[in-house]
Amino acid sequence: MKRIKWASILLVVISCFLFSLTACGGADEEGKLDDADPSKILVAYFSCTGNTERIAGLIAEVTHGTEYEIEPQIPYTPEDLDYSDSTTRATAEQNNPDARPAISGTVENMAEYDVVYLGYPIWWGEAPKIICTFLERYDFAGKTIVPFCTSGGSEIAASVTTLKKLDTGATWRNGKRFSSSATKNQIEDWVKSLF
Repeated sequence: MKRIKWASILLVVISCFLFSLTACGGADEEGKLDDADPSKILVAYFSCTGNTERIAGLIAEVTHGTEYEIEPQIPYTPEDLDYSDSTTRATAEQNNPDARPAISGTVENMAEYDVVYLGYPIWWGEAPKIICTFLERYDFAGKTIVPFCTSGGSEIAASVTTLKKLDTGATWRNGKRFSSSATKNQIEDWVKSLF
């Protein structure tokens, strides 16, 4: 009888311990994002051809966050993005570490956002320099930045490493590369993996 009683007590203690781990976000080494208030989520993105815009729209739909397009003051033309021409605007910017293309408009109430999903295409293996402009424009201290990108094959890791070198004061997640045809289910699975 005593053995059954102690076994029951032990089972209750273990259950309470496991519940407390779950309630506190578990022992995930990387640290999962808390269930963020949708009003504190910003989905900011830069897109020239619509691929990143589409993925950003799906992320905003899944997270119920606020969508914000990073728009250049001088829009990029198809000629500006011609990869086969080494004299194009985009090539010149990507080859200049100090290039900071001007942005049109601002994010209202940036201080109110805790989580910023940051999207961009991959240009020459890196984020477009306008992303640097965006990151240097605001105070990201205490915020979590979740990068995502679109590309035909280049992964996101190198671009995130470069962006992390900017003094944003933010906590960065590893990020994710999506193809232009990524589905809403794929986006949902990724977002859930962050929580």
